[in-house]
Amino acid sequence: MEQIKVYKAGLDIGSTTAKIVLLDQTDALIFSDYQRHHAKIYDTAKLFLQDILDQDGNCILDLKLTGSAALGASKKLNLPFVQEVIATHGVIKIKYPDVRTAMDIGGEDSKIIFLNKDKPPDMRMNGSCAGGTGSFIDQMATLLNIAPFQLDDLAGTYDHIYPVASRCGVFAKTDVQNMLSRNIPHNDIAASIFHAVAVQCINSLARGMEIKPKILLCGGVFTFLPKLVDTFLRVLNFSAADMVMPERSELIPAMGAALFDRYPAKPISVRQLIKRLDTELENTDPVKDRIDPLFKSHHHFMNWKEQAGIIPIPTCPIKSYGGEECFIGIDSGSTTTKIVVIGKNKEIVYSWYKNNSGNPVKTVIEGLLDFRKQVFEFHPRLKIVKSAVAGYGEDLIRAAFNMDKGIVETIAHYTAASFIDPKVSFVLDIGGQDMKAIFIDHGVINRIEVNEACSSGCGSFLETLADSLNCSIEEFARLACRAKAPCDLGTRCTVFMNSKIKQSLRENATVEDISAGLSYSVIKNCLFKVLQLHTMSEMGDHIVLQGGTFKNPSLVRAMELLTGRSVKTSKMPELMGAFGAALVACNDYMADPLSPTGFPGLSELEEIENYKTNRVSCKGCENKCRVTRFIFPNGQSFFSGNKCEKYYAAKGEHRNRGFNFITYKNDLIFNRDLCPNHGPKMTIGIPRCLNFYENFPFWHALFIHSGINVRLS
Repeated sequence: MEQIKVYKAGLDIGSTTAKIVLLDQTDALIFSDYQRHHAKIYDTAKLFLQDILDQDGNCILDLKLTGSAALGASKKLNLPFVQEVIATHGVIKIKYPDVRTAMDIGGEDSKIIFLNKDKPPDMRMNGSCAGGTGSFIDQMATLLNIAPFQLDDLAGTYDHIYPVASRCGVFAKTDVQNMLSRNIPHNDIAASIFHAVAVQCINSLARGMEIKPKILLCGGVFTFLPKLVDTFLRVLNFSAADMVMPERSELIPAMGAALFDRYPAKPISVRQLIKRLDTELENTDPVKDRIDPLFKSHHHFMNWKEQAGIIPIPTCPIKSYGGEECFIGIDSGSTTTKIVVIGKNKEIVYSWYKNNSGNPVKTVIEGLLDFRKQVFEFHPRLKIVKSAVAGYGEDLIRAAFNMDKGIVETIAHYTAASFIDPKVSFVLDIGGQDMKAIFIDHGVINRIEVNEACSSGCGSFLETLADSLNCSIEEFARLACRAKAPCDLGTRCTVFMNSKIKQSLRENATVEDISAGLSYSVIKNCLFKVLQLHTMSEMGDHIVLQGGTFKNPSLVRAMELLTGRSVKTSKMPELMGAFGAALVACNDYMADPLSPTGFPGLSELEEIENYKTNRVSCKGCENKCRVTRFIFPNGQSFFSGNKCEKYYAAKGEHRNRGFNFITYKNDLIFNRDLCPNHGPKMTIGIPRCLNFYENFPFWHALFIHSGINVRLS
């Protein structure tokens, strides 16, 4: 009769991955698996168990669970749970007694254990931020259009480490985008990202405690990115002899759970475990926090689409355009480049939209080459007579292409919005990493708000969450419109939102419900966190939505429902910044048709791509910024990388001194006759500070006309 084997088993369900191990009677590893679970915890666990069943149909497991996402599963499956740091400590105590410090980096969490022979272990985990973890590294790899493991290949050969903020993915994206636009080698960028991760983890976990060798490094991040291990050693000033790297370090918490012996054994067959998982998959508790659907039915959605305030913008193919003059607008954004060419009647004759992949100049050239091809084929006499640029790369593109005008992107968006609705009172533009809100009163901009520290609610935020659920952003948008009971996910940052989403998935929420819930969250974040509106009347009755994020109809509908107002948008919201820039160029030409354009001809585009760069170290202060100088064939220069413009200005080394508005303002406020009254009733002293400073004209007028002279401090 075949003997039934009982194995010690540990299942580690982390924030992004699941790991399982089986140990025999000698505690030797005989089976393991490691997979991303995409929030489908029970499905992934079932795959593990099915694989075990296929190899040994009669085995019995003494299974214990660990990991940041395992506590709920352990309760429902009636299995023991071991806290992951305690599980890791258990393995170290048994197998690596010489280790003084252990560090584990996972998908969204990191932890450190300080071990002293005379004291209990000091265990610490990251708190509210996932900066410096696996998900952070994934986001940085996406920016470079590479797989995370390719970061390791690049970081192997680098020349210089640049500062990258790893406290938050938003700040890091800004730093990395800046380096990409400066043509910093990808090897240096990858090494800088790893350095930022090391500094962030060490500072946030150690919190002043000395990290002593030997140090054990474990977790999937260290396992699959050996150059990151080298970076940690370099930052800590440790040698390879000071480090312990287990052979299967990604499995350490799972092995610790399997070895944990403080719970009585609860053997269970693999077949019984699979049955329990099937039961949980069928009977998962319903999600508690639900809100009203965006659309009551598919019929309701189709009717809404027909009646939605989508304002058409006139278009005309190049081959049908009757004029010979056109105007070009470029919106060089943080992640994408948009080009719009309009005719004399402000109809769009050409448009271009593409991810700039960190090289905005090359992307603009690519778009203009496509435009040139169509011009040469269909309308050889067409000439660009005026140009304007807006956006993140405004100064760079203006220098490279000798653009006639650079405009602030909020003005470009307002210009486009007023074309859609001349009575516009509020413009909301949501891009990849930023959010802009413009309040207009009778055609005058009186308030502008932008997001600062957090990109929660922007396009990259939605793309990241859609990708975590294995959806394209287009499919994600369609699913939101079908949701029957959207989840209430709050208005927090990407990390917390990920946790909330995973909790909702464990409670049987559909992807449709999560997508619709995110649409609500984006608008709530904008209205209540960024704008901090007290009443919806602050926006007025003429609301225009712009930015590629609003190609998602569920966001437009959420804006309507949460504001109680009808809104307007266009069929091409992602192009409105470039369209606004083109409108400005057209208006400038109409005001002065004889003014020549500086924009080069379409035949000279290849020359622009042959620009040169060199790097210098600014010695203006202790920052010693490494400044990149772009030298273009047209003689223009652009400087990037300096934290100030004391010595290296964006448009060249030498700048004309501008108008001193501070002196002008002070003169307007204080240049007044203080003693016009002969024989005054009294003289009052007014301190030149606090509210008295700005309000001095009022106090001066009040006292002087009351027969009182004034003396200023």
